[in-house]
Amino acid sequence: MSDNNSNSTIERSSFTNKIGFVLAAAGSAVGLGNLWRFPYCVAKYGGGMFLLIYVILGLTFGFSLMVAEIAIGRKTRLSAIGAFDKLKPGYSFIGVIASLVPIIITPYYCVIGGWVLKFLWSYITMPTNIVASTNEAGLTIFEQLITAPAEPLVWFLIFMCFNILIIAIGVEKGIEKFSKILMPILVALILIVAIYSCTLPNAIKGIQYYLIPRSEEFSINTILSAMSQLFYSLSLAMGIMITYGSYMKKDCNIETSVWQIEIFDTVIAFLAGLAIIPAVFSCGTPDDLKAGPSLMFIILPRLFNTMEAGRIIAIIFFFLVFFAALTSSISLYETCVSIFQDRFKQKRIPSIVFTLLICIVIGSLASLGYGPLSMITFFGMQFLDLFDFISNSILMPIVAFLTCIFIGYIIKPKVLIEEVESSNGNFRLKGLFTIVIKYIAPVLILIILVASILQNMGIIPTI
Repeated sequence: MSDNNSNSTIERSSFTNKIGFVLAAAGSAVGLGNLWRFPYCVAKYGGGMFLLIYVILGLTFGFSLMVAEIAIGRKTRLSAIGAFDKLKPGYSFIGVIASLVPIIITPYYCVIGGWVLKFLWSYITMPTNIVASTNEAGLTIFEQLITAPAEPLVWFLIFMCFNILIIAIGVEKGIEKFSKILMPILVALILIVAIYSCTLPNAIKGIQYYLIPRSEEFSINTILSAMSQLFYSLSLAMGIMITYGSYMKKDCNIETSVWQIEIFDTVIAFLAGLAIIPAVFSCGTPDDLKAGPSLMFIILPRLFNTMEAGRIIAIIFFFLVFFAALTSSISLYETCVSIFQDRFKQKRIPSIVFTLLICIVIGSLASLGYGPLSMITFFGMQFLDLFDFISNSILMPIVAFLTCIFIGYIIKPKVLIEEVESSNGNFRLKGLFTIVIKYIAPVLILIILVASILQNMGIIPTI
């Protein structure tokens, strides 16, 4: 199915129905942010207190911004650059900044997806003790991978091939169809791992740490980290939800769809924490939880090595992470393709090829940044860390802040409220939506942006 876009010479695709849209958008939201980043953020920034704050922010800030982005996309039938300009001529610069986010994130996200593929292949072909071991130089398999001269680039390109195959098929037959297949598999796998983790010896201590909020763990850092994670986890301020909204049919209920996406995303993130944190308490030490980004690639292999049937659990786990990474990278790639289609009035295949060339260039730098290109740093950051900082800590808060100001004070919330109500006649939480977009979200986003800059400058501690 497709809709003709009056502002473009190209034919615009669409999702066939609400289920297809919800699963595809949920697939975008459910990714490495849920399975990799969320568990270590929970562990590092307050356990149950972080979880509580994250849920509250998701139900208010996350809900409002996702409704806004999807409504912008559906109303304009355009991706970010064209959408803002169509709503108010002269404001396409917001869309330009938003479009830079997926263009920067997609390549290095696929690099990390390549790391996941490497570990999946390692567990399929090697015993757990080998994967968890170090070489003569004391390097883990992960450290050997990222510092190798060519191997990380190979795995990055393999992961990119999976994206190209699905994206080339299109929105309806590619993204929607594969989301309907992959998302139920993802839920089943994470549920299996979570149940198994909760049955391990001493897992109850991890469950208590994860679920019970403790007042002493509350701090401004907990709020800021939860807010930052919300952007990453829900695919906000990246232009993704605007793009997917532009594929959404007019008879789909935006408010209900957003709730379903958020519930799906939060449940997966919750189960990811339930799969990892009790296992760490059972087979490792609480200090292992503080490992941060290396939790998945260094600490977890050690834990799998101590588990009975650890190899099977490891294979299932990394299959799960691969599926999650793939659904998100597809949405990122599709957003880039849509941007180039709308901006340059190109057909789909040329836009896919152009996006691929950009991904190869930026992804190659990120792949080799810890190895052959390790001598090149920017403010002490390797290429991948630099791309991550620019996109997540600078551009995304700026995009979210400008979006809130644009909606709240330029076009006014009523414009998007009418779009939401056009499909069902009633936007039950339009009061909350207006208050959050106009007053609450801009303040919180500005605090995150300033804190990120000050932390990078070393003026205040990293959250």
